[in-house]
Amino acid sequence: MYKKQPQPAPPQAGAPGKAPTMAPGPNGLTPVFERAKQRTDKTVALTFDADMTSDQGPRAADGEHFDNPQLISTLRTLKVPSTVFMTGRWAEQYPDQAKSIGTDPNFEIANHSYSHHAFKSPCYGLPTLDEAAARADVDRAFEAFRKAGAVNTVPYFRFPGGCYDDQALRAISTAKVTAVQWDVVSGDAFAKDPDAVAEQVLSGVKPGSVVVMHCTRSAAPVTEEAIRKIVPELRKRGYRFVKVSELIGN
Repeated sequence: MYKKQPQPAPPQAGAPGKAPTMAPGPNGLTPVFERAKQRTDKTVALTFDADMTSDQGPRAADGEHFDNPQLISTLRTLKVPSTVFMTGRWAEQYPDQAKSIGTDPNFEIANHSYSHHAFKSPCYGLPTLDEAAARADVDRAFEAFRKAGAVNTVPYFRFPGGCYDDQALRAISTAKVTAVQWDVVSGDAFAKDPDAVAEQVLSGVKPGSVVVMHCTRSAAPVTEEAIRKIVPELRKRGYRFVKVSELIGN
């Protein structure tokens, strides 16, 4: 008699999924991924930081937009698989968008801390967390994703400002995440010229590249327009867009 096989449990909202990770570094430090350097096929990962610091609630209440729904819409229209590095505070401010992004198979949500405070000092003037607070900040972000109903979460972490040292890598080592940096800086933060952003990305991309961009209208107002130039041009050059999980997995 045919025996029905048990079905795998559905993904739990907010819990990091089974995406591939890197082995820990020396002395158990959190591993760091910057680019798939062994890749010869033309793959590239576009990543978008959804930044919001824990003290920016009043600015959002006054009408400042830390989200960028048009950018997400354009990525969907252009069918660009993408990784969004989201802060927990952003997910709390925009729970409907966090859920929409985090249930869309086109996207994966990675952890960009809860507070967007620094894990190493100095770091662009950001307040600095101590070791215990840094570890708790990572957990708090995943919890914010869970509360928003995001499902497509991955065990990747991007340090606010990209600032880290061995102490920071040690502080979050028990979180079992892979830290993800980048090798292509888009220059979209506070940029006013989308053509300049597009040119900077197009001139920097190599097979296996990770591009850092932003999903915050107030701090990166021309990103969506730049994407409409970047995506068709890279496809013309033979590139295929992938999520970070595919770069790490291969």
